[in-house]
Order: sequence, then structure tokens, then C-alpha cells
Amino acid sequence: MSISVVVPVRNEAKNIHPLVEEIFSVLAGRIEFEMIYVDDGSSDDTLQNLRDEQRGRAGKLRILTHDSVCGQSTAIHSGVQAAAYPWIVTLDGDGQNDPVDILKLLESVRAAGSKNILIVGHRVERHDTWLRRLSSRVANVVRGFMLRDKTPDTGCGLKVFPRELFLQLPYFDHMHRFLPALVLRQGGRILSVPVSHRARGQGLSKYGLHNRLWAGVVDMFGVAWLQWRYQRSADVKEVTRDEL
Repeated sequence: MSISVVVPVRNEAKNIHPLVEEIFSVLAGRIEFEMIYVDDGSSDDTLQNLRDEQRGRAGKLRILTHDSVCGQSTAIHSGVQAAAYPWIVTLDGDGQNDPVDILKLLESVRAAGSKNILIVGHRVERHDTWLRRLSSRVANVVRGFMLRDKTPDTGCGLKVFPRELFLQLPYFDHMHRFLPALVLRQGGRILSVPVSHRARGQGLSKYGLHNRLWAGVVDMFGVAWLQWRYQRSADVKEVTRDEL
């Protein structure tokens, strides 16, 4: 199993070194992997720190950049498109996801024995501010009611999925918030796995009640419409001359 670890970042300069070091330590010698960091228009030293980290990483760290801020969904999409390996792991660049849990999610993929599956981390014990926990809980309840996505924690950045499956999904801004619903729409399976969650060590959160819940309401209705209108492709067989 070979994986591309896609990490979207914006203004996470102080978190670059510790997270790159952790990912490398967890995966090196255990699995074939690459790290793809996508710098989404950072205005601090994020890009320079990434360039510094490339030294001594044996070609394991690739860097993509956006000239302007495009959003987390676009950053993830850019990383998946550029990925060299068939399985994708995503995690947030703020260091709150523990890279050790990557191995747990990959083991769940192997146990499931399916190539049409999305493994989603479930942050059972959150280490966030009360407002962020509240907004996330409300968002998950509303999404679960509207979309029936069978996922208790759609906002967890730690996910594993096949690259091919992701690229078949409709692409739009904020799509990363609705991956479980979109995968179900595509006929895939969803599996949630408990993972650890850490307090943010450096930098500031990019999300609050406004952009975590209200900004996604229109998108949620759009995804519900996509689910309602979805038509699976028919099985097509060509009739050869010998069968006439």
C-alpha cells in the first residue's frame, strides 16, 4: 500500500517543522509514502519553512502553492490531483491531528478489504475552545439530519480514501466538509474510526461559528440536491458480431 499524505496549510509557519517531523517519523520505514503540502496563499513564513524542511527528506516532501487564498477544499483538491500514489491521507496542518493515527486508519482500510471506502477520524475527546466544540457539534447534527451521511465527525481533517474515488466526486468550494455524503452518493462505504485530538500549539484557528456552520448552509442544501438528483451509470455491454 502506497500513500500520499496531503496537508493543506495557510499561515502555519510555526507548525511546519514539528508536524513534518512527526509524519516522517511515523511513516518512514513502514510504508511507501510522500508528503504533499499545499500552501494556500500564506502571508507568513510557511512557504520558506516548507522549503527548509525539504532538505534531508529524501524527496519525500513535495510543495504546491496557491498564489492567493483559495480555501481548504481547493488545497486538498490540488494535492490529490498531484498525488503519485493510489491512496490519499489528509490531515490538518495545525498539528491537532496525531500522525500516529494514520497507521490506525490504514489498518482499517486493510481490514475492510474495499477500494471504494472513506475512512474518517472521529475525535472522541476534543481539545478546542468551547465555541469551536459547540459550532462543530451543531454542524455535525445539522449535516447528519439533512444528508444522512452516517458520520459523527465530518469535520475531522484525518481521512483516508482512494485517489480515484475522490476525483470522481463533484468538486466545489467547501466540498471537504461533505466528503462522507458525496462518497455515499457515489456508492461508497463510510467507516468512522476513533482518533486522538490535540490542543493547537501554535498559530490561530481559521474557523469559528460563522464560517463553520452558516457559511456551509447553502452548500449543504446543494449536496442534498445532488443526492436527490443522482443517477448511477447503467451497466453497458457492447454486442459483438459473434453474438448477433
